[in-house]
Amino acid sequence: MRVRTGLRLLPLVPLALLPLAGCAPADDGESASGSSSTSSTPETSGSASAGSSESAAADDCAVDQLPLLNAGTLTVGTDKPAYEPWFVDDDPTNGKGFESAVTYAVAEQMGFTPDQVSWVTVPFNTSYKPGAKDFDFDINQISITPAREKVVSFSEGYYSAAQAIIALDDSPVAGATSLADLKGYKLGAQTGTTSLSAITDVIGADEQPAVFEDTNAAKQALLNGQVDAIVADLPTAFYITAAEIKGSTIVGQFQPAAGSEEQFGMLFAKDSPLVPCVDAALDALRSSGQLDQIEQEWLSDEVDVPVLQ
Repeated sequence: MRVRTGLRLLPLVPLALLPLAGCAPADDGESASGSSSTSSTPETSGSASAGSSESAAADDCAVDQLPLLNAGTLTVGTDKPAYEPWFVDDDPTNGKGFESAVTYAVAEQMGFTPDQVSWVTVPFNTSYKPGAKDFDFDINQISITPAREKVVSFSEGYYSAAQAIIALDDSPVAGATSLADLKGYKLGAQTGTTSLSAITDVIGADEQPAVFEDTNAAKQALLNGQVDAIVADLPTAFYITAAEIKGSTIVGQFQPAAGSEEQFGMLFAKDSPLVPCVDAALDALRSSGQLDQIEQEWLSDEVDVPVLQ
């Protein structure tokens, strides 16, 4: 299912829990992965990275030359459940939803057929832990941050994201017009996300934020009155308010750090030699306009959401 809002976003956010797209301690251990599934026939149509796409020589990026986890197969990780609008029907293999569609477009650009893409389950918090990975890259609304870049590598950003405040229509939070107006409320977000760290680092909430293991827990806490509002990336906020929680609203949007634009990147093991080839594919999709077309199809028409400062 695809959400169409018919509104207009600010230029900072090309239109841009869940996961709620943050800084609580993650569980110890290596990256976890579940069983992989082979794709059916899906529809395909600036930030720091471990290498420049300009350095990706054509020969080095041929499928039979790529440093893959499994020869001839592109193994991609994401969390489960895989939430809309990033994925559809909790099925990354169908090519539907923004991140699924981007993955298959990148794979095709690199020379893979859909049945050469395999998916594994990787919990959000374990994706950016140091150590060996059970995937070639992970795509899961993972923000590129300096702290994460110390132990993993990222592709170029494939999406510019803003954070959003979600509250019930009858909540006093719904009337907030600035970040300062939110300081006295109990706010919550998913563990390990930039949404969570933004509550303390950007909003400066008086109370410690409520921390949730996943988006379903966060949404239920909002409905139960355990928190006054929750924080999520903007496209997820649109889906929650339009399709999941009746009587909820997006109070406003904001950037997670002053003067900077948050970017989602594909995540790799530290210094993976595969990064330049993925960057080259992203550059080609961006230059052709296909990346923008995928964004417009799955993340919404332009939207108009108040900016909280």
